[in-house]
Amino acid sequence: MSRLPSRRALLTGGAAMAAAALLGGCDRLGNAEWFRRTLKTGEDANLFVQRLLLGEATLAPEYAEADISPWFKPNGTEDPPDRDYKALAKGRFAKYHLEVGGLVEAPFKLSLAELRKLPARTQITRHDCVEGWSAIGKWAGVPLAELLNRAKLKPQARYVVFHCADTMDQGSPLEGGGDDEGADEVPAGNANPSMTKQSGGRESRKDSGGQQATEDDAASGGTPVRFYESIDLVDAFHPQTILAYDMNGEALPVSNGAPLRLRVERNLGYKQAKYVMRIEVVENFAHIGDGKGGYWEDQGYAWYAGI
Repeated sequence: MSRLPSRRALLTGGAAMAAAALLGGCDRLGNAEWFRRTLKTGEDANLFVQRLLLGEATLAPEYAEADISPWFKPNGTEDPPDRDYKALAKGRFAKYHLEVGGLVEAPFKLSLAELRKLPARTQITRHDCVEGWSAIGKWAGVPLAELLNRAKLKPQARYVVFHCADTMDQGSPLEGGGDDEGADEVPAGNANPSMTKQSGGRESRKDSGGQQATEDDAASGGTPVRFYESIDLVDAFHPQTILAYDMNGEALPVSNGAPLRLRVERNLGYKQAKYVMRIEVVENFAHIGDGKGGYWEDQGYAWYAGI
């Protein structure tokens, strides 16, 4: 079986190949919408090289049942402190509804039970964390393309944003700008004591030392910053991009993102958003967070994390 090139191999070999393609006057590449968009927005070389070499529909490796890891390490939040989320979890997500909106012709809401009735995909794939660990898990869920096709994207749609349940910071604006100072430090006013992964690349089994958001915090004027992440339409319509509700043959546990988490298998782990509550289709990120496309991106991580 052929082996997909690694991210390191793509990055080290990509520059020469990209230059050769450009100097050769590749009309097919120049006419591709994603390529024009990449040049316009200045996306990084990893995006360019991966799309050039692998193609838009190339699958990430899939594995056998025997390869499934005995323990799938939770990444990011393990148990969101948010009261609304805890109420949903207590009721086993019977009252949960996924919202799909933004630049779509037909916005909608679906319960978890309704999502389970839609066409599904099951895949056994490897999760690669930016910290260096990996785990193989079996995921089942609804393809994101199924939801986007139902919503009917408007012509200006470019990205899909996933708004999640877990509060990351307390006392910072949810919307609006900010500078990059302190991007390598744990954000001040951290409201999530359940984090296993901290900004700046630090990770541990301990919490980040913050306090759970309380009504007093809200009364003092702090606006909770919820986790969000985004992908472009190429990754959104990839056949392995799903919103998973099952893991290893059982309902997704809270520590791994219940009731719904993103699996975008050709990307590193920090792109796999957990606790997805709302999907927003947008043209750009200017009105969301610090405008960089994701919570960890606001802390200095790269927006594109292809592997």
